Amino acid sequence: MVRQTCPVNFLQVLCPRTLEHYRRIAHSQFDIKFHLVWITKYRKKLLRGDVGLRLRQIVRTICAELEVEILKGHVSVDHVHLFVSCTPHMSASYLMQRLRGKTSRRLMQEYSHLKRPCWNRHL
Repeated sequence: MVRQTCPVNFLQVLCPRTLEHYRRIAHSQFDIKFHLVWITKYRKKLLRGDVGLRLRQIVRTICAELEVEILKGHVSVDHVHLFVSCTPHMSASYLMQRLRGKTSRRLMQEYSHLKRPCWNRHL
């Protein structure tokens, strides 16, 4: 019986995506993605105009600080969608806590007109 070798890499057959797209740290490769969605309180349409643009800037800076790569994102008038890739040591709950908390706090400080519809503190 003659054994034939396969010219194609076995890992590429199982996962059609090449290893070049995987992120690397010291001793591991990973491809962890999260689809994150959050809404404003009572789905009030507060993320219009300058507020939406500033929210986008804040999210980008927070993700850069946390070494999170934003693959896709969308800021609507009452909700935010993010599709991100992050490291294995970061949980989805920790990432959401940082994103929602910091964006809410900064937007409340910069835009005083948001305090009334959001009961002073909750965006």
